[in-house]
Amino acid sequence: MKTQRYVFLLLLALPLLLTSCGGKTEAKTGETLAEEVIPVRLVPVARESTAEPVKASGLVASETEARLSFKTGGIIQKIFVKEGDAVRRGQLLAVLNLTEINAQVQQATEAVGKAERDLGRVKNLYRDSVATLEQVQNLTTALNVATNNLDIATYNRGFSEIRSTTNGVVMKKLANEGELAGPGTPVLLLSATDRRDWVVKVGISDKDWVRLKEGARAEVRLDAYPNQTFPATVSNLSVGADAASGMYLAELKLAAAPPKLATGIFANALIFPAVKSSLTAIPVDALIEGSDRDAFVYVAEGDRAIRRAVKVAYLNADRAFLQSGLDGVSEVITDGSAYLTEGAKIRVVSGRSTAVSRK
Repeated sequence: MKTQRYVFLLLLALPLLLTSCGGKTEAKTGETLAEEVIPVRLVPVARESTAEPVKASGLVASETEARLSFKTGGIIQKIFVKEGDAVRRGQLLAVLNLTEINAQVQQATEAVGKAERDLGRVKNLYRDSVATLEQVQNLTTALNVATNNLDIATYNRGFSEIRSTTNGVVMKKLANEGELAGPGTPVLLLSATDRRDWVVKVGISDKDWVRLKEGARAEVRLDAYPNQTFPATVSNLSVGADAASGMYLAELKLAAAPPKLATGIFANALIFPAVKSSLTAIPVDALIEGSDRDAFVYVAEGDRAIRRAVKVAYLNADRAFLQSGLDGVSEVITDGSAYLTEGAKIRVVSGRSTAVSRK
């Protein structure tokens, strides 16, 4: 009986408990929560006439690098220099064995002598009306051919040696004494060392190649000289792509090279195209949710933050250059943008910047 009585009392009390709980819930949901206000800072938008710099990397080289070779083929008799040797203009560097070449000169000399004797004999016979004019003309032609052959043999003997074309350094020895060198086959790689001869050879893509012209300004950084920038200009642009890499070659002539350089030093370069376009510049900190060239920024409309889609042209140091998206906008939000959502309530704090930072 007691158990039944307790159950009955519990059933009577249950509606009262539910009513009491429901009243508290309604009271809680009826409370008005204050909207959060996010402090932000605004930065002015700048409009500039600029061009995206071309970033490239390459190697230092001499503008007057030369692959020296013999004009005629033959056995290399002597190479007078080794890799790393400094040489002077006109210095004898290598010679061929001249046994065969001297024999060719001697043959040509003998042929000229015979042609002269034959022509002299026929001329005497022609004066005596024994020989014909045609015979005289034929032997005159034969003498001219023999003389030309002698000139060729003598000329080739003169180029059966290699002499330095400039003051420089022997970078590489491509053949050794006793080897057979073919006509025009490189034997020595020579690089000039004058400070005015240094260039940086870099590879660029086709879209960058069409934006550049000879004379364009460039800045070069060398790993061998950290924290230094060397001015340069585009001195040459290739008219065809490299078959292996598909890149176009650009040569950057250093205006003021460091006192000590060597072929093969690694370099990074920024090349500034002459053709410019009008772009919008804002701090990189103002960009949010970037993907490739698409990003967003927040702008202030009254006391609300509005998200705007922008198209990024390129980034340079701490600035972003935009192609589109901020027409009619004079300021963007930087500090506090990471905490914003579309339509969030904002409060502009003091200390607005007066210009986009420049470097």
